[in-house]
Amino acid sequence: MHRRTIALTLLAGIGGVGLPAQTPTYPALREYSEPRDAELQLIKTAAPSGITDRATLKVLTPTGYQITREGNNGFTCVVMRGWSAPTYTPKQFVGFTYDATIRAPICFDAIASRTVLPYYELRSKLGMEGKSPAQIADAVASAYATGALPKREGVSFAYMWSAEQVLGQGIGHWHPHMMVFAPYYTNEMVGGNAFGSPMPQLTDDAGTPFAVVVIPVDQSLAVKATGGKP
Repeated sequence: MHRRTIALTLLAGIGGVGLPAQTPTYPALREYSEPRDAELQLIKTAAPSGITDRATLKVLTPTGYQITREGNNGFTCVVMRGWSAPTYTPKQFVGFTYDATIRAPICFDAIASRTVLPYYELRSKLGMEGKSPAQIADAVASAYATGALPKREGVSFAYMWSAEQVLGQGIGHWHPHMMVFAPYYTNEMVGGNAFGSPMPQLTDDAGTPFAVVVIPVDQSLAVKATGGKP
């Protein structure tokens, strides 16, 4: 698909533009679930094997993410679901919270494992409890203000290099990319590059502690599932 078409599709977001407003509901929890071995295979596509082979791995369970293997390189890898959608902006992405088809393998570096992963785990817990995106945003803001969530005082990184990732309606597999957790950044601070372009761009929650810059990498770097036992 042409990059401009991708960008326009992304901005249209889930549910379309100009359609009558409806109150979304969460699909059944089983639709967010994967068999354990399948989830482990998917986790291992988040980054090159030199990282995933030594990383801590967590899989989603009915009570949240649980460690299945302790690593020794500081990285933590999970498969995020729709509950990990942006907290505030762009508004179209907030609706991805209800999308049970999203599978987003990601490996957080050591700093992000300590300061960013707890945010996504809290969002997931609240989503599993049936909280709306607005309720999740309020709970996140409260937790950050009280220190229940770690402060993000510097930049940290995560790999999202999976060829198998499904990032939401109109996005699909997209590019392998680096996630840069850059508190309070705006798109202008990274060059004002177009959304959906191959350039660095601010994708989530601009100007907030939860701002995310995405840096696409070459498609040839996408990591495919190998099959077999995890």
